[in-house]
Amino acid sequence: MQESRVTGKKAATLNQRIRADLESRILSGQWEPGFRIPYEHELMEQYGCSRMTVNKVLTALAESGMIERRRRAGSFVARQPPHLEQVALEIPDIAMAVEARGHVYGYQLLERAYRRPREQVAEETALAGGEKLLAIRCLHLADGRPLALEHRLISPVGVPEVLAVDFETTAPGSWLLQNVSWTRAQHRISAWGADDAAATLLQVKPGTACLVIDRLTWRGEQPITCVRQMFLGDAYDLVARFSPGAR
Repeated sequence: MQESRVTGKKAATLNQRIRADLESRILSGQWEPGFRIPYEHELMEQYGCSRMTVNKVLTALAESGMIERRRRAGSFVARQPPHLEQVALEIPDIAMAVEARGHVYGYQLLERAYRRPREQVAEETALAGGEKLLAIRCLHLADGRPLALEHRLISPVGVPEVLAVDFETTAPGSWLLQNVSWTRAQHRISAWGADDAAATLLQVKPGTACLVIDRLTWRGEQPITCVRQMFLGDAYDLVARFSPGAR
């Protein structure tokens, strides 16, 4: 096993903050489908940044399907086809969520390996695309105490640049959200009692209630990562917001 190291996380980049701001306005309904997003020069003035930064954010939002970019007309909040069920799905950056609640985020890399997929696990085989997978095991902390244990697989076929990242100081989820756009994801949520190995890392008694989130994420038809995150049950909430008439 690789030697672990606990570090604090750097503040969110301007790119991340702008994207999070625009996404929150869209997901909250403040900017409804068809709403014209401020022009690039307006965003540059608002955030005090370069056109390249604004363009990168808008490109990522367009690739995720949240906005539509129309030549000479600008960018607009995407309108979903009426026959599709509208689902607002958010993939949180754990580091940013912890810091937003006024706590100090910490990260500990436990293991990084490059391995073959398990043939009996269909998700791993599809993710690998005939190649090996990057497997990462890490621990998320808040105020120096364990918050969540993460097991993540990343496809070098879908994200070839990932092989150059050591993840010693940056959580893989944070890196992916900042550098890799995604178009759809699937969540599976369950409740588990921590086994002996997980309990040791989370510094709790075996059997302690944990919230487990399994997520598979795609870019187009290419799966890019699957992850299992085990949160201490008393430290994490899932919140869904609905509006009248939502289904």
